[in-house]
Amino acid sequence: MLIKVFTDKTVSETAAALQTAVEANHFGVMQVHNLKESMAKKGVEFAHECLIYEVCQPKQAKKVLDANMSLSTALPCRISIFEEDGKTVLATLNPTMLLGMFNAPHLEGVAREVENTIVKIMNEAAAG
Repeated sequence: MLIKVFTDKTVSETAAALQTAVEANHFGVMQVHNLKESMAKKGVEFAHECLIYEVCQPKQAKKVLDANMSLSTALPCRISIFEEDGKTVLATLNPTMLLGMFNAPHLEGVAREVENTIVKIMNEAAAG
């Protein structure tokens, strides 16, 4: 259910590379959530770096939403960057498995394309 890619880069280096990879693969970053900062604003101390990127490819999103508006609850796709066991991790929920929760087999091709691109983006960010 979870796809993880590991890198020796720092969280901030990975974040910069992710931004570039997202754009190079014709996706867009809709929002970035910095959990450490958000929790601090609420008075909660949180020691871990964690950035959550909301990414989208509008044409793919339209195909999914035209077929089933309930899938809006699973959009946009998210890629998290965090530290785990001394490594920086990029992680996302598997789009094809997530789609399976909605009983929409006719959208599997779209989900597979999105999944392949997101994995490519994560690998490029980890390496580049």
